[in-house]
Amino acid sequence: MDKSEKIEAYYSKEHHFKEGINQLRVLALKTEAEETYKWSLPVYTINNKNVFGICRFKDFFGVWFFNGALLSDQKKVLRNAQEGKTKAMRHWNFTSSQKIDENGVFNYMNEAIQNQKDGKVLVVGKPQKKFEIPEILKTSLSENPALKKAYDNFSLSKQREFCEYIQEAKQAATKSRRIDKILPMIKDGVGLHDRYR
Repeated sequence: MDKSEKIEAYYSKEHHFKEGINQLRVLALKTEAEETYKWSLPVYTINNKNVFGICRFKDFFGVWFFNGALLSDQKKVLRNAQEGKTKAMRHWNFTSSQKIDENGVFNYMNEAIQNQKDGKVLVVGKPQKKFEIPEILKTSLSENPALKKAYDNFSLSKQREFCEYIQEAKQAATKSRRIDKILPMIKDGVGLHDRYR
């Protein structure tokens, strides 16, 4: 079965929310999004980027916005798709086709499309773990303002590399050798691992 057949099968399958999801589909097809099929449900894309999907479940049906966190949500209807698990996805759920706000849904779909065209996406990375500046480095930086300024000019990831390099040393003598190695690098604006990058 190709994608178009899967889409038709999804919308024509007997289900107590069949009318509701088909009503949402009519709205989706009025937008410029392209209808496709992913993860066993219809998904609507712009330039092959997922914008929203139409889904049905046991107790509700609705529209899932892949970057819904960026929608203005003037009607205050969007909910986090999976609390604690997703940062960007939001959904607008309904329990009957009579409750669908067609103008509202259509406007939300178009806003999501425009956000995608404008390149607005919520980038979610792994949270960076905090790091502390080792005392031996903190002392060297406080004694030399030019060195401190050079250190502050590094990205957080490069600052972290310097700090971890010193902290990984078990003995004071090793820490001392390592600080002697990195201070000239910091002064010259050279990251600890720059030669490998």
